[in-house]
Amino acid sequence: MRKATDLFFKLLELLVVLALVAMVVMVFGNVVLRYGFNSGITVSDEMSRYCFVWLTYIGAMIAMREKGHLGVDTLVRHLGTTGKKVCLFASESLMLLVNGLFVLGTWKMHGLQVSNVSPVVGMSMIWVYGVGYVVGTVMALFNLSVLWRLVTGRLREDELVQVVDSEDVPHEAPAPVATGVAR
Repeated sequence: MRKATDLFFKLLELLVVLALVAMVVMVFGNVVLRYGFNSGITVSDEMSRYCFVWLTYIGAMIAMREKGHLGVDTLVRHLGTTGKKVCLFASESLMLLVNGLFVLGTWKMHGLQVSNVSPVVGMSMIWVYGVGYVVGTVMALFNLSVLWRLVTGRLREDELVQVVDSEDVPHEAPAPVATGVAR
């Protein structure tokens, strides 16, 4: 299961790179064509906007896996183990609720988005906004995983605070700077 998850997230990282490259090529190419040749690619504005939507949501899934979302842990770090568990349970439960609402909202808008066609490209808008199904489901699975591990007692003490400080991330020490002063 771990290998499948890793492969899935490698695919998501590849999609982020491809979406970013597509955006850069379309926008830069359109700028060059408009100012240099007084022409342009009609679909580039719309498609780059759609790539940005997907890039944002896929990036949110990747950030959730890497615990890269912003969080404030000032109070939680000072609590005891039970307090940390209660806060983690409340936090993950609320995120699970929001992800469920996200999927439900996408489902309720599905019929409208299927029949709504983009003005320039002419594709169904469900291909753009249907990312809500993927994002809500994947993030909800992460929430359920953390909740399951919390309830079954499989979380370590250091995992009870789901915020990663920049001080906790290993960095290479900077190289010494030569001052030019002989000693």
